[in-house]
Amino acid sequence: MAHAAGVSKATASRALQRPDMVAEATRLRVREAADRLGFQPNAAARALTTGRTGLIGLIVPTLANPFFAPLVIGAQQAAEETESHLLIAVSEYDAEREAALADRLSEQADGLIMVTPVGTDAALRERFRRRPLVLVDRQVGRLPAVVADTVGGLTALLDHLLTQGHRDIAYVCGPAGSWSDEQRRAALAARAAQQGARIHVLGPLPPTFDAGIEASGALPGAATAVLAYNSYLTLGLLHGLTVAGRRVPDDISLAAADDLSTLGATTPPVTALDVPLHEVGALAVTRLHDLVTGHRRTVTSRLPAAPVLRASTAPPRSGARGATPS
Repeated sequence: MAHAAGVSKATASRALQRPDMVAEATRLRVREAADRLGFQPNAAARALTTGRTGLIGLIVPTLANPFFAPLVIGAQQAAEETESHLLIAVSEYDAEREAALADRLSEQADGLIMVTPVGTDAALRERFRRRPLVLVDRQVGRLPAVVADTVGGLTALLDHLLTQGHRDIAYVCGPAGSWSDEQRRAALAARAAQQGARIHVLGPLPPTFDAGIEASGALPGAATAVLAYNSYLTLGLLHGLTVAGRRVPDDISLAAADDLSTLGATTPPVTALDVPLHEVGALAVTRLHDLVTGHRRTVTSRLPAAPVLRASTAPPRSGARGATPS
């Protein structure tokens, strides 16, 4: 292949493995010759010469929730652009399993992306010290992170409800140990206090449809609106309220902190946050690639989540009150 491109073997190797070290015209000539001859670089050989495998470890908490699918797709597309490959593992929101998976992937991958990790700050700092690491939807000091700003988006949803006249608002929160959920609860409580309103917290709860149904029967009697941690809880709430004869939004308003496609097709369509998950996944891979190639930027990138207002939120009826908890 080097002969076909008219360059030395060393130059051909650099053009394929370290393209930043050769002239653009040379790189294109080598790439053209490689394509013409059907040449594929050997991953094991590349690892020996560069110290890199081209593999990226991606740990997600679950694949049962379609919330994470766009993130994985975005990460995959960004990995392909850098000629990398993803190794995907599922932690099931378990700190011990998460740590074991991270150890195993670290033996093969150039670096790790950990999505909503539940391990301790100290454990994540130590992992970053040993291997390039990017966190997603979790901040630990100055460790590299990509965060979807659901806190800011949820606060904007709260402002929307406050503007409509709601003063008692329930927040149905997510699983225990969720960093993003802790941030959301704190922000909602602070904004409500500023505006003379009240946030009633239910949970922690698993982010599931069944948990949403259960929560629908335990809403505070004063609540005229509900914000939910995710779409599955929201769908369960909507189902439970409907079965109980409570109309959304006539009797109680409802909004979600993320926006599965089904929320726009419910009756009524549900107000929700548009979270840029595809972009989050892609940017996490880009940040990790920077670390692996020597650009050790310790920075948090925050991507905005925008409210999508639909028919499930409306001003409370005069004197309206929620159902008494069972």
